Amino acid sequence: MNTPHSTLQPAIRECADAVALIAAHIQDEQLQGRTPCEKFTVAELVDHLGLTLQSAARAARKEAQPAAGAGSAVSPQDLADCASLAAVAWSEGAAYEGTTEFGPGEMPADFAASITLQELVLHGWDLARATGQSFGVSEGTGQVALGVVEQVAERARNNGSYGAPVPVPDDAPDLHRALGASGRNPGWNG
Repeated sequence: MNTPHSTLQPAIRECADAVALIAAHIQDEQLQGRTPCEKFTVAELVDHLGLTLQSAARAARKEAQPAAGAGSAVSPQDLADCASLAAVAWSEGAAYEGTTEFGPGEMPADFAASITLQELVLHGWDLARATGQSFGVSEGTGQVALGVVEQVAERARNNGSYGAPVPVPDDAPDLHRALGASGRNPGWNG
């Protein structure tokens, strides 16, 4: 990944703030609802994203990751806290240096930051759509997200994380183009 931390850092912060706001407005009756990420209900996606962001914060701080399945269930309020903690952890310049443990193992720290951003963008948008909220990010953050999604798309499709690309007009906002590249339909409506 060649996305500089000076670009990733503000994008992670903006998306983490958006996710925290969305999480704060998720209602209990929405937790069993469908999401654009077909393998997850709202509750399951809150849990997945919260645990991923906990792991991302540890990766930024260069801390060891716990054994798989060691985390406890994440509530929407917990997700808001996890998003904020991940943003703070990735606000340190040293977080982007060297290697770190994240997901499947050790990787370059700047790549772990890129994965953190794509998780925030894609799953933040998923949660917003599933709960009738908006996921508004600046054009600059949309552009950074598109670059990250395009860089990881082939690998993500091969491991089943992304679906087949969804055609999106070339003049669509970068966020919509990132969604399409990840296999999401920007017009998803439940």
